[in-house]
Amino acid sequence: MGYAVVLGEALVDLLDTEYAGEPVYRQAVGGGPLNVAVAVARLGGAVQFVGSLGDDVLAGRIRDFLTGAGVGLAGAVTFPVPTTLAVATFAGPEPDFRFYGEPPSYGLLGPDDLDTDLVAGADVVYCGSIVLLQPPVLAAARRAWSAAGGLRVFDPNVRPRLLDGPAALAGLRETVAEFAGSAHLVKLSTADAELLYPGEPVEGVATYLRELGAATVVVTLGPDGAVVAAAGADPVRVPAPRVRAVDATGAGDSVMGALVADLLVDGEPTDPADWHRRVAFALRVAGLVCEAPGGAVAMPTRAEVLRRFAG
Repeated sequence: MGYAVVLGEALVDLLDTEYAGEPVYRQAVGGGPLNVAVAVARLGGAVQFVGSLGDDVLAGRIRDFLTGAGVGLAGAVTFPVPTTLAVATFAGPEPDFRFYGEPPSYGLLGPDDLDTDLVAGADVVYCGSIVLLQPPVLAAARRAWSAAGGLRVFDPNVRPRLLDGPAALAGLRETVAEFAGSAHLVKLSTADAELLYPGEPVEGVATYLRELGAATVVVTLGPDGAVVAAAGADPVRVPAPRVRAVDATGAGDSVMGALVADLLVDGEPTDPADWHRRVAFALRVAGLVCEAPGGAVAMPTRAEVLRRFAG
């Protein structure tokens, strides 16, 4: 079995909560791509994280966490800046993130910092998330995308707070179209779809991205499961298992992680039914993540998923 490369951000989340009746922030290693990388590793896949990190104590904790989770850091580059903080508050189904730290520690990887041999040797290359709003990392991601010798997977993972007006949204829409057009798999959430393509039903968004050139598109629907649009078939809704959800942080990332882990084991599916089966397993992974607090720390092993959803 080969390995995956995950290019994106790693940062520290401060999660709004309470302790002894007082508001406090719980610290957690975070970043959508970091969650994806950890999910791949926990499910038995070999994976390398590619991105920029700061040089402070928090960056050390990120490195230690990734190493402890079995994620390689051969493509991680250190810069002399403090680690970006993502402050998360919870008022609705999706957490509201505000980001603190200039320059962003996750946004400094440039094309010359990229280990193209590491990328070219990977069976799966993931790009996406908020790093694509940073010009240096967007250039590095484009270089990784063109250097990729294996399967290319993409997740826009939109954060509205980082989009400064209609022009920024239009620019992101162009970037999404660019990467989706040559992707083997695109995964996005309902929230991503609504922001990028307002008023369009999720099946229509999935079909549109396939028409741009994406081989397969998966749109996650939270507790309602996911829409899967694979070659040779109309979009299909795959239901999610019923779970006792306590924290949805990282659930969508775990879906991508599970799909990447399966791509490493079995390669690209040859028929829609295989995609539906794999997405059903990925939704069980996400269900288990929702039953535990914390994003990356909640990523389960394959044995834990099979045990939880036996039968």
